[in-house]
Amino acid sequence: MRIVLKRFGYGALAILGVILLFIIISFTNHTIKLKSELAILSPPGVVVNVNNHQMHVYIEGTGSQTLVFLSGGGTSAPVLDFKALYSRLSEQYKIAVVEKAGYGFSETVKVSRDMDTILEETRTALTLADQNPPYVLFPHSMSGIEALYWAQRYPNEVKAIIGLDPAIPEVYEAYPLPSGGVMSLTSLGARMGITRFFPGIVDSSAAIKENHLSPQEEGMYRALFYKNTQTSNMNEEVRMIKQNAAKVAKRGIPDVPMYFFISNGKELPVENWQTYLISYIEPVKMGQYQILDSSHYIHNTDPDRIAEESMKFINEL
Repeated sequence: MRIVLKRFGYGALAILGVILLFIIISFTNHTIKLKSELAILSPPGVVVNVNNHQMHVYIEGTGSQTLVFLSGGGTSAPVLDFKALYSRLSEQYKIAVVEKAGYGFSETVKVSRDMDTILEETRTALTLADQNPPYVLFPHSMSGIEALYWAQRYPNEVKAIIGLDPAIPEVYEAYPLPSGGVMSLTSLGARMGITRFFPGIVDSSAAIKENHLSPQEEGMYRALFYKNTQTSNMNEEVRMIKQNAAKVAKRGIPDVPMYFFISNGKELPVENWQTYLISYIEPVKMGQYQILDSSHYIHNTDPDRIAEESMKFINEL
């Protein structure tokens, strides 16, 4: 019996040793790669100081109307993720992509992710980047809540909302969120660089999968993915999303023109995703929607149609 236990104990220690060695190798490799990747991570836009941390705002185009792109939760590189769509609009409009704390080229810091703080930081970042309202907001996924709250709080600043498969408050009543333990564990794995051993994860990103990036941009996207996967700010947004959604729901549907581009919903853990979005926009006086047989990153899978329809909608406002 003692021999069996001793053997089991040695075996467990050996397995633990292998795991520990793997983590050390992974973290060392990740640290070295992060340092080398800094050379290609020069912010292409304006970096401004908001609430004592750095935020990145990318500007393109020279039109009189400004379109503001707000990324979905967990999108590591918003400027590159939105490129397929805004590059089709920037000849006619001015484009602004705001990267929140923990996203893209912005700093990851300890800051509340309640809806008021997120909105005020976005508004301040745009002002410091010399962009002035009214704006046409292009929110993707989770940032749909932010866009709706913006229109509720500051209706004179929002000319319209063009939602890219945007989340609306009611969705989060049924949305199954990961536990804090699971988020902490997967975030730790990302900080240790374990994601680098599974390149298929970043390869499945819509911007890369749909071939919208140049080789240089693809390299930058990958570097940002490994740097920003599940940052503390992203995790805090998830922890607070139900509370934030409830705050937006209490204010009702804002009186602003809206056009929702709705995906097939197959990637999302919510039944009747399309029904939620359609029910929300149908009462809107100047509301339109279009259902596309596209994935959740709809702006990468069908950018031509969305750009064409968006221009028509904006020109009719």
